Amino acid sequence: DSFVGGPAYYMTRGLKCRPMAILFCVLTVLTFGFAYNTVQSNTLCAAMENAFGINHVYMGIVITIATLIIIFGGIQRIAKVSALIVPFMALGYLALALYVVAANITVIPDVIATIFKSAFGFEQAFGGTVGAAMTQGIKRGLFSNEAGEGSAPNAAATADVSHPVKQGLIQMLGVFTDTLVICSCTALIILVSGLPLDGSLDGVMLTQEALSVEIGHAGRVFVAVAIFFFAFSSIIGNYYYGEANIAFFSKKRWAMIAYRLTVGAMVMFGAVTTLQTVWSLADLTMALMTLCNLVAIVLLGRRVIVLLDDYMRQRRAGKDPVFRLEEVKDKIPTDGIECW
Repeated sequence: DSFVGGPAYYMTRGLKCRPMAILFCVLTVLTFGFAYNTVQSNTLCAAMENAFGINHVYMGIVITIATLIIIFGGIQRIAKVSALIVPFMALGYLALALYVVAANITVIPDVIATIFKSAFGFEQAFGGTVGAAMTQGIKRGLFSNEAGEGSAPNAAATADVSHPVKQGLIQMLGVFTDTLVICSCTALIILVSGLPLDGSLDGVMLTQEALSVEIGHAGRVFVAVAIFFFAFSSIIGNYYYGEANIAFFSKKRWAMIAYRLTVGAMVMFGAVTTLQTVWSLADLTMALMTLCNLVAIVLLGRRVIVLLDDYMRQRRAGKDPVFRLEEVKDKIPTDGIECW
C-alpha cells in the first residue's frame, strides 16, 4: 500500500471544492493523455526520420500499436524495459553534452555573452523580441520542468517522509536540475555547433545536427535512440497520469476504454501532423491546467507557510524535522485531511 494524492485531492480535502478538482482532472487528461502525447510522438518520429529515414506514418503506426498493447494490459514488459533504460540514456546524454562543452571550452564565454546579448540587447528590446523570447521560454520551460503545473504532486504524494516540506524541497530540486542542467547542456550543444539559427532546423532535428557537427552521424543516431526511449516512456507515463485522474471522478469501464482509444488516436495524430500544431495544442491545455492549479496553490498558501515555519523551526533547533499535527492545528484548518 502507498499514499495517493495530488491536486485533485488537495482541492477536494483542502479547499472543499470537488468541482474544481474535477475540472483539474479533466484538464490533466487533456494535457497529459492527449496534448503532451502528440508532442512526444511528433518528436520521436522526427528524430527517427532524421537519423534513419523512417517515414512518420510508419513510425507512428508502430508506436501507436505498442502504446495500445501496453495500456490495454498486454505487454507491460516493454514499459518496464523503457523505464530501466531511460536513466542510462539520460546519463549518456549528459556525458556527451559535457564532452562537447569541454571540447569547445574556449568559445563558451562567447556563447554565454551571445545568449545575454541576444536576449537583452537594445535591438531586441526595441524590436519587441524580449517579450516574445520570455513567453517562449516560459512555455517550453513549463513543458520541460512542469513547475506549478500540478503533475508532479501526483507522484510526490506517494513518498513516505517525516515532514511534508522535505518532499516539497526535493520537488524543487527536480525543477532546478531539469532547467539549469539538462536544458542548459542542450542549449550549449546547439550554440557551440555554429549552425545557423534561422528556423531552417527546429525541434529535435536541431539538436541532432548540432551533435553531428561534433561526432558525426553517430550524434544523430544517439539522439534518435535516446529520444525513442525518452518519448515512448513519457507517452506511457502521460497515459497513467490521465488514467489516475479519470479514476478520480469516474469508475465506469467504458470511460477508461474510450480514454485509451483516444490516447492511441492522439499518438498517431501527433506522428503525422506538424510540430507547430502539436505545440499549439500543448501550450493551450497546459496553460489552463497550470492556471487551475496555481489558483489552488494561492488559496492553500497559508498552510504552506505554516508548515515551512514548522520545518525551519525544527531545523534551527538541530532536529530532523518530524511533522506533528498538534503543533499546527491551531494555526490552520485540519478538518477532513488525512495526510500531509
